[in-house]
Amino acid sequence: MKKNDKYCVIMAGGIGTRFWPMSRSQKPKQFLDVLGVGKTMLQQTYERFLKICPNQNIFIVTSEGFNDLVKTQLPNLPIENILLEPSRKNTAPCVAYACYKINCINPNAITVIAPSDHLILKEDTFTKAINACMVKAQSKDCLVTLGIKPSRPDTGYGYIQFVKSDEDEKDKRIHKVKTFTEKPELEMAKFFLESGDFLWNAGIFIWSTKSIIKAFEHSEPDMAQTFSDGLTKYNTSQEEEFIKEAYSKCKNISIDYAVMEKASNVYVRASAIGWSDLGTWGSLYTHIPLDENRNARIGDNIILNDVKNSIVRNENGKILAVQGIEDCIIVESDGIILVCKKQDEQKIRAIVGEIKTRFGEPYV
Repeated sequence: MKKNDKYCVIMAGGIGTRFWPMSRSQKPKQFLDVLGVGKTMLQQTYERFLKICPNQNIFIVTSEGFNDLVKTQLPNLPIENILLEPSRKNTAPCVAYACYKINCINPNAITVIAPSDHLILKEDTFTKAINACMVKAQSKDCLVTLGIKPSRPDTGYGYIQFVKSDEDEKDKRIHKVKTFTEKPELEMAKFFLESGDFLWNAGIFIWSTKSIIKAFEHSEPDMAQTFSDGLTKYNTSQEEEFIKEAYSKCKNISIDYAVMEKASNVYVRASAIGWSDLGTWGSLYTHIPLDENRNARIGDNIILNDVKNSIVRNENGKILAVQGIEDCIIVESDGIILVCKKQDEQKIRAIVGEIKTRFGEPYV
């Protein structure tokens, strides 16, 4: 496969509500150094894909309001590779926009679609996995996704059931997909774990642009028609105006529901890449080095006395002292302090809603 035929689309339009107060609507988690390593999640994702495809073949799809953030954090990315969504319509329109545009540039393109805010600990293994999926996507009209072997019956992830492929796969980790299941109840998740033929859905997809366009035409003909109407406008001065009109016609739907769950030509590659979607403070806790009391500390000037099993993040050099707390999330960010039991972190969304109602947009 020619390196110039490899493309990457990084989705960077989310708002990361569950990481409030660090993640705000004006600067969500993909633009933050969540792990305290000196690079934002977007920067880490971008650098990861530079090992797979050329810089000029990496595209960022994001909201109009995040344009300057992307330019600042990725100064070497061509400006024309920042695709701006006029509104948030979930991942299907995002994928359609990028893939129709790339297909106009290179109809032989093999494209990987990835979120901007996921953790990948085993980068060399990840690169190998993506390249293997690209080979599969080039050799066959199919849609490929990465699956992660589950380590626990997690109810926060989607699951992919696979069956042995009836083809002679060169990569024995590639399997035919049988079903998708979104965020099951605990008992069902336990069954999935025990059965051995289910993987976590990592939300990372690989396909030729020809195959995904064909899939849109089959599963979402209205959306396919909307974006095919722009074939003479992509990569011209008319693109921005066209996209605003196109998004006004699109429904709010994920690529999973719009295409993947309806398609019969889907494959999954089982991969052990040290993956986490870092969707919550609790998931972050499992990836930060812990002190002798199993506390995860991010930031300076943190004093903990009789504190156990907690995640504590402090910004701006303030002194943060905590006494006698267990199993908590404690975050100071830009003048806002959150204290929450780890087991109650799903309630943060409701807190954000109340903050917005009482104090307004600047605080969320």
